[in-house]
Amino acid sequence: MTKLSGKVALITGAGSGIGRASAIDMAAHGASVMCADIDSQAAEGTVALISEAGGEADSLGLDVANGEEVRAAIESTAQRMGGMHVLFNNAGVGGGYDWDATIAINLTGVYHGLRHGAMYLARNGGGSIINTASIAGLVGLSVSSQPLDLDEFEEGGGAYIAAKHGVSGLTKQFAINFGGHGVRVNAIAPGYIETPMTAEFRADPDAEAYLRSLHPLGRLGQPQEIATVASFLASDEASFVNGVVMPVDGGYTAR
Repeated sequence: MTKLSGKVALITGAGSGIGRASAIDMAAHGASVMCADIDSQAAEGTVALISEAGGEADSLGLDVANGEEVRAAIESTAQRMGGMHVLFNNAGVGGGYDWDATIAINLTGVYHGLRHGAMYLARNGGGSIINTASIAGLVGLSVSSQPLDLDEFEEGGGAYIAAKHGVSGLTKQFAINFGGHGVRVNAIAPGYIETPMTAEFRADPDAEAYLRSLHPLGRLGQPQEIATVASFLASDEASFVNGVVMPVDGGYTAR
């Protein structure tokens, strides 16, 4: 028996980065994993990796900005995999999108998962919901060593901060509302992680060096380092952890 044996987890944004690493890690700890992503082929690729390692997984295409799709994904997971015990609202985009798109995916998408997921779990014996927040949900971001260029300022950066602070707030409120129904709700606040989302920043060696310098550990994080925390929060080992927004950031927010 491993710590997630017998549990079914639905992970959004499971086609790459933190979502893929978390799906693989939860499966390695015994969970059956539904890998959801707007890129259904990427989700299938994660399933293939899990299957090759002897784990159990399935996939579905999902646009988290569509509340009906999220509700249907939860129902489909329960029907196809015999239930759902863990929901990881991980899907998100970086700051390069406009206000509406960023809020729709990074905040409203998490809300849809919380709304439908918490109700499902409360009516079916409880469980764990994990949200991907960010250090941008706890503090403002230092993203450049250069002064702000007013002509190049994009609204997506402000939307990203607003969305991730919103995720932190929703995490705490749903933890209060549903804790008495056996549903634990927590969030992870990653620092800068080496994923496709940060690839553009990291393409410039000077920019990458600056990002590393913001973390007291002197490096960027790896997806597996977030996945390990997600698996912990999903498990009964975290049975008294509720309403927490946990920084996993190499000390970024300690500065």
